[in-house]
Amino acid sequence: MGAKSAKPSRDNEALHQRLDKYMAKKGLRSTAQRRLIAEVFFSVPNHISIDDLLLRVRAKDQKVGYATVYRTLKLFTECGIAAERNFGGGPSRYELSDESNDDHHDHLICTECDTIVEFHDARIEKLQEQIAAEHGFSISSHKHEVYGLCRQCQR
Repeated sequence: MGAKSAKPSRDNEALHQRLDKYMAKKGLRSTAQRRLIAEVFFSVPNHISIDDLLLRVRAKDQKVGYATVYRTLKLFTECGIAAERNFGGGPSRYELSDESNDDHHDHLICTECDTIVEFHDARIEKLQEQIAAEHGFSISSHKHEVYGLCRQCQR
């Protein structure tokens, strides 16, 4: 169920500042539990489900509840820090949004073992832009998901 990714180093301080600014705008407080969830989420190198994030957070503070993690991830998504991904029939997974880490990427998803491989290919990006231009379309965002069997599951 893991993801394979070589993420660039991220500026966690900038992510925290962006979150703080958004919460202030919405009249929300920066609680110790929200800060802990943010720190754990920002340190995850791949896609993570609410349940997996809860386990990691509870390793540091047993008192954090499922609803708190759920609401905090929803907050991250609303402010544009996180992106919710639904790969097939499994649970939603979350990752830093492309805008948060300047790391647009696409996904290869194994339908057998749920492995997620992230990739970026400039040729695909260029082709999408050309196709959009041919149709008079201006792209604001996109996602590219390819489903199939990973090398291991093909054996």
